[in-house]
Amino acid sequence: MIEKRYDTGRGTIVYEVSEGSDAARPWVVFLPGLTADRRLFAPQIAYFEGRANCLVWDAPAHGASRPFPLDFSLEDLARWLGVIMDAEGVQAPLLVGQSMGGYVAQVFDGLFPGRSRGIVSVDSAPLGRGYYKSWELACLPFVTRMFRLYPWGTLKRTSAEGNAASAEGRAIMSSILAGYEKDEYCRLSAHGFAMLADVVRSDEYAEPTAALVLIVGELDRTGFIRKYNELWSARTGLPIRWIEGAAHNSNADNPVAVNAIIEEALGGN
Repeated sequence: MIEKRYDTGRGTIVYEVSEGSDAARPWVVFLPGLTADRRLFAPQIAYFEGRANCLVWDAPAHGASRPFPLDFSLEDLARWLGVIMDAEGVQAPLLVGQSMGGYVAQVFDGLFPGRSRGIVSVDSAPLGRGYYKSWELACLPFVTRMFRLYPWGTLKRTSAEGNAASAEGRAIMSSILAGYEKDEYCRLSAHGFAMLADVVRSDEYAEPTAALVLIVGELDRTGFIRKYNELWSARTGLPIRWIEGAAHNSNADNPVAVNAIIEEALGGN
């Protein structure tokens, strides 16, 4: 993997891409969740590099893609992702999005229908307005206010433990959180949930056109992720692929199981 940069004119996005991509191999694009960065997908990169062409980014205001003003939308993220994929010659990618990364993948599919071969939703949720109660949407932009009540050390520890169930998954999340200051983390979290609320209210990305795979950690207790995925499954007829021993970062908690599902979505390549 080689690190590259894309200047959006508002800030720089840092990403990694397979060096010397092979046209005979499929593309997999990994999209980390809110406050996480490309390290979240280290177990997937280690497995798929050489089997597929890989691209993973630090989303704006995350990881090395800082500083970056918090004035972007989910649509901005999807369009910037499209520019990066154009620059790298990415064709028919499988989009693997964890949590907020899954929302980016769905918006990308809505803006560029037919461009991706599929979406693997990892502990994410649907964007259709009909899945959400009004009070849930109203609470989304304010759900992170409680974060400011905790000492930063406590917040980092509880966040790592809440997102991951395994020692390996918690170590990845702890290393990521160590790079933030408390105020930056709280502002980024609040912005992310506000972006999500805006997109859900628009109801413009309710039904992805790309083939969809639903992955949820058996131990995921984040918000209403389980409920939303059960509704998503019931309405689409798609099965939920429950990941044993995994919480919200199921790809880090049980990479063997998640990697097998991603490989299956690639058609066994």
